[in-house]
Amino acid sequence: MTQRKVILDSMEYSLHSIIDSTYNGILAVDQNGYVTVCNAAAAKRLGITQEEALGCYIEDLIPDTKLPRVLKTGQSDMGKKLRFGGSILLANRTPILKEGKIIGAVAVFQDITDLQKIIDELTNIKELKTTLETVLNHAYDGIVVVNDKAVVTMANEAFADFLEMDTKEIVGRPISEVIGDTNLDRVLQSGTAEIGELQRLKGHEVVVMRIPIIKDGQIVGAVGKIMFKNIQELNALARRVNSLRTEVDYYRGELQRVIGGKYNFDNIIGQCRQIFQLKETARKVAKSNSTVLIRGESGTGKELIAHALHNESDRRYGPFIKVNCAAMPENLLESELFGYKEGAFTGAKKGGQVGKFELADKGTIFLDEVGDMSLNMQAKLLRVLQEKEVERLGDSSPKTIDVRVIAATNRNLEELISKEKFREDIYYRLNVISLHVPPLRERKADLPLLMEYFMEKFNREFGLSVRAFEPEVARLCESYNWPGNIRELENVMERAFNMVDGPIIQIKHLPVYLQKAKENRPEAIDGQSLQALADQFEKTVILDVLAKTGGNRTQTAKLLGLSRAALYNKLEKHGVT
Repeated sequence: MTQRKVILDSMEYSLHSIIDSTYNGILAVDQNGYVTVCNAAAAKRLGITQEEALGCYIEDLIPDTKLPRVLKTGQSDMGKKLRFGGSILLANRTPILKEGKIIGAVAVFQDITDLQKIIDELTNIKELKTTLETVLNHAYDGIVVVNDKAVVTMANEAFADFLEMDTKEIVGRPISEVIGDTNLDRVLQSGTAEIGELQRLKGHEVVVMRIPIIKDGQIVGAVGKIMFKNIQELNALARRVNSLRTEVDYYRGELQRVIGGKYNFDNIIGQCRQIFQLKETARKVAKSNSTVLIRGESGTGKELIAHALHNESDRRYGPFIKVNCAAMPENLLESELFGYKEGAFTGAKKGGQVGKFELADKGTIFLDEVGDMSLNMQAKLLRVLQEKEVERLGDSSPKTIDVRVIAATNRNLEELISKEKFREDIYYRLNVISLHVPPLRERKADLPLLMEYFMEKFNREFGLSVRAFEPEVARLCESYNWPGNIRELENVMERAFNMVDGPIIQIKHLPVYLQKAKENRPEAIDGQSLQALADQFEKTVILDVLAKTGGNRTQTAKLLGLSRAALYNKLEKHGVT
């Protein structure tokens, strides 16, 4: 073996070793397209051994290869990206020339999958940076960013405009040179944000915030922001906020006025022991969701108690729906309470109607005069109380509701039960918590307070300046039995304010029946109980008013401050037909 051949063999071995050791894949073909060179990196990418690759036709190995085109045209194909086996490759393809003739072609490709991910991330970061700069530059607030050395790294146009400078004049300079005294360096040291601080800039008192930038637990910079360019802006915003808060409070109050309860426990006038105990008990039970039955004569203020219970409860922002069970026929009451589906009956309006129970969802429903409800309606109400769901007329799909029930009656329910006019089961459902409102005749000590209250009320409504009642008026009110209770007292006071022509309410300003009651006041008779005397007096007053109205019972009930049902009960009690 000659020395020259030894050298050539050594060079060929070294060349093969270099090619095999190269990270990039190298694949060469002859002029016919058969593989002549395949280094280890190329074989690994192709998923075969080097021996299997050598001598194979290139398109059998790589169907979409462009090497045959390079062999044909003799033109290089450089820097082209291609996807192969889930990877992204960057390929360079060049012809192999010898004495000007194409004797093959070589492809060198590099796996740039990881590099492409980095490029994509950098592209996204660049786009995000551009977006952030655009947003900051178009922000109304002036913003400046400094590094941990308090050197400005970024400033938006609003900040530069406020200082009457260009951003290029600001970036790269210590912040103290740009705006003078600043506390950004203090924030860099403490790492504590400062919000809403006053600072003087360009002769103006501005409101600023300073926030540290923390990375991996280390303070790497800080952001300064001009929140308000002058104190007037802050004051204007405060006035606007206060105005909006006032508007919200107004509309919230209006909403409560429309759908909520009107009264609270402060509207219950009285200091006697019965009223004090009633208010104390009612305040305690108001917080629960238990059904409440309010009992008392007509005109004693049962509805006022119901309003107060609602407004003291957690449901106070929900609706307060009132239904007078004695004011409408049974068929109408059912549709009012439970609603109806379109076409449920002749005359049903298009789209149907939502019932009072559904309207009261998340709130309270007040069933007044519940003792006058028919047995059939009582059965339907019992189902609602037990199941907590309602079913509209003509509908077969019940709806679950969340409603607190407060009922009221002036009837003797126990007596009605014994006469089979009131269901015992619904009585126990309604009578979970019972509140008794005493009649006015049992709380005469509160008369002066009530009369004072109505005097103030009607002074406002009539625009008068009535100062007092003559002593005889006070004595008459004290001795009168008040069968219509507080409602009757209110009606008497209103009538007096219509008649008064000076600062003092006199006997002549009171209703005729009350003046007559003064003249015919019964004296105590031995052997008669107080209740018998009270009943006798009540009957006398009712007969007098009936005579005055010509037997008109509706007008009589109104003058006495009674409901029609209460008047009929009293007529039946006294045997008046």
